Amino acid sequence: MAEAADFQGTSPSPARRWLRRTGALLAGAPLLAGLLQLPAAAPAHSAGQDSLKAASGGGTVAVAVDSLTPSVPGDGDTLTVSGTVTNEGKQAVTDAQVDLRLGPALNTRSDIDTVTKRTAYQQGLDGAPVGGKYIKEFSKLTPGVAQRFSISVPVDKLDLGRAGVYQFAVALSGETAARPWDQVLGIQRTFLPWQPDEADTKTRTTVLWPLVSTSHMTAQTGSDETQTPVFNDDDLAKEISPGGRLQQLVSLGKELDVTWVIDPDLLASVDAMIEPYRVQGEGDTTTAGTHQAVAGQWLAELQEAVQDKEVVALPFGDPDLASLAHNGTNVTGSLSHLKEATDVAADTVDSILHVEPTTDFAWPMNGAVDPSIVKVATSAGADKVIARSDSLVETGGLPYTPSAARPIGGGTSAVVADARMSTVFQGNLTRASSSTLAVQRFLAQSLALNLQSDKQRSIVVAPQRMPTASQAQAMAEAVSALQDGTWSQSQELTAAATAKPDSGATTKVPAASQYPSSLRKQELPRAAFEQIATTQDKLNKFKVILSNEDRVVTPFGRAMNREMSTSWRGHSAEAADYRNGVESYIDSLAGQVTLIDKSDTKLSGRSATIPVTVQNNLVQGVEHLVLRLTSTSPRRLEIGGEDFYEQRVTVSGGHSQTVKFPTSAQANGQAEVVAQLYTEDGQKYGAPVRFDVKVTEFTATVMLVIGGGFLLLVLAGFRMYTQRKRAAAREAEEDGPQETPEADAGPENADGGPENSNGSRERLTPEGLLEEESGTGTREDAPEQPSDPTPDTAAESADPSGTGERVDR
Repeated sequence: MAEAADFQGTSPSPARRWLRRTGALLAGAPLLAGLLQLPAAAPAHSAGQDSLKAASGGGTVAVAVDSLTPSVPGDGDTLTVSGTVTNEGKQAVTDAQVDLRLGPALNTRSDIDTVTKRTAYQQGLDGAPVGGKYIKEFSKLTPGVAQRFSISVPVDKLDLGRAGVYQFAVALSGETAARPWDQVLGIQRTFLPWQPDEADTKTRTTVLWPLVSTSHMTAQTGSDETQTPVFNDDDLAKEISPGGRLQQLVSLGKELDVTWVIDPDLLASVDAMIEPYRVQGEGDTTTAGTHQAVAGQWLAELQEAVQDKEVVALPFGDPDLASLAHNGTNVTGSLSHLKEATDVAADTVDSILHVEPTTDFAWPMNGAVDPSIVKVATSAGADKVIARSDSLVETGGLPYTPSAARPIGGGTSAVVADARMSTVFQGNLTRASSSTLAVQRFLAQSLALNLQSDKQRSIVVAPQRMPTASQAQAMAEAVSALQDGTWSQSQELTAAATAKPDSGATTKVPAASQYPSSLRKQELPRAAFEQIATTQDKLNKFKVILSNEDRVVTPFGRAMNREMSTSWRGHSAEAADYRNGVESYIDSLAGQVTLIDKSDTKLSGRSATIPVTVQNNLVQGVEHLVLRLTSTSPRRLEIGGEDFYEQRVTVSGGHSQTVKFPTSAQANGQAEVVAQLYTEDGQKYGAPVRFDVKVTEFTATVMLVIGGGFLLLVLAGFRMYTQRKRAAAREAEEDGPQETPEADAGPENADGGPENSNGSRERLTPEGLLEEESGTGTREDAPEQPSDPTPDTAAESADPSGTGERVDR
């Protein structure tokens, strides 16, 4: 331009040369800046307006596509795109314009991945503006302020060609004070699936619809007849309430043709909330649950939703198969818990939902498998494992995505879900823009897959186990559009698993070394399975003494299933707290049946009975118990004639029983006695009670003293008898000789005293008084004798003494 103003053949003046150089520099600066910002792979473009746009690169303005309807347009439709543009720079944008850009058709599924990852605007790759009146203009975009837009364009104005997936973008161009030329300052890419006519071959698509939650119920139940359940918290009520995550899944899923995948523990927990339930509070306190109506409404809606639909029941509690395979198989009893969880799954679902579920499927976390996981997954009876294509990676070089079913040996089939479609709805989808992009990407992948081959295939979509409410809404929108589309048809999971597999598809299960390290870090450790085994051992010892063991075995069995749940991944501290709570509760229950402590006792005499009391504070009775009393010094104190003695014990609920043990002393001194409860199979139950017994039997000296006293008493009686006899003789001499009756000539009576003339006898009382006993005759002049007073104690028996006195504790 400067050179055109000069005359040819003359030298330019210094001032003119300066202006020319300055102008050239200013004109070249934007172009140089644009060239520096272009990626190395970007093609060169001609100068001009297009170069300025290409040079801008974008990024100053955030473009959000909040809705794109219809998601799958057809002939005659009008496509409406709505969203917002937000100036995230520090300078105002002037002469701003939002336009729609249709890019080229994408040939492969990998091309879709590439477009998804690209951020910066690239001229040519992002297509040309549709132009015309299909734009939205803004005179000014103030920094930090969002402006809404909505553009509607007839589909026939887009000049779409053959069926396929087209890149579709919304871009904003404008100027800033620093860059006063038209440039693309922001762009948002998405995809436009285009299949106007029914496809000749349709993909058979299975979509899994998971109903899984975290563990909420504890092992604790009330002491009432119905065993009122106790929950860790009331969070489940939030999930099933209107607007909650689980309520949304049921409400959305009932309108879709999907396969329901349900954890029976979730059903059992909600079913338990219909009746009175309790929620743990501070310490050992509980409060009454109040969401019975919500629970009933949710279950009723679910029962309606699953009618005539395929239902797959996971093992109770959704056990973590990978954790079990990697860390639990060497712990005794771990696999038996998986078998129990599988056995109760069908009955639980059937009794609550009134449908017969399928239990043939195992679903490892994220579909990641290795040989040990497959072995554990099938050990409980399942013969189909839901894997994912990013684990069972294709190595055969097939030009298309093969069907899901794969025989992997041993009569087991892998059902390989498509990783691209299964992972689309992860992440934060609370914003409408994120949800819209996820829906369009899902549909684009599905159509691209169908266009790969004329061969009909069965594809499975297995999303994350616990989608959020926003993720569920996006999933439902995408699945609804897919089922209304022209290239896919719905299919149940069982049909997909039994479909004829592709001959070139991968059937080799990856080695354990290929298992993702990120997933391995989240697994339950070996210590978790060891603690579960410890709890089971304690339960086994406890249940054998119960008169109604089902009241304890069932809630604890289900609690131990929950301890192995996949939902504990990423929540190791909470998982440990739950396991500790279950174990401490079984300890507390077992501790309700105990021996009452005894104080030291004294044994006076050679034999005695020692009582020991068993206390049962449980609601139900206990039986099959044996109480053993053992003397640690049998040479000093024998129990039942042996070193130890045992008796069976049966105690009603809320009562105690005192058991008496016969003991005999062999020598003086102190002996330690141990009382211990045993189960009938010889296992110790509870802690022992130890107490000392001090033996103080009769000694030889004491016996001599007692014998001497008795001898003195006999001598005193003899002396009194002789004195009495002498007195009678003196009385007879004073009266003179008299005839002696025949009766008087007889022998002395048994008491040693003579019989009187009136037939009475005289005997010596213990007090040394002479007493007359009446005979067959009477003597009128004899003075009346007072009778003996009533004895204070019962007469001593001549029988052998019993076992001795009772020894109280």
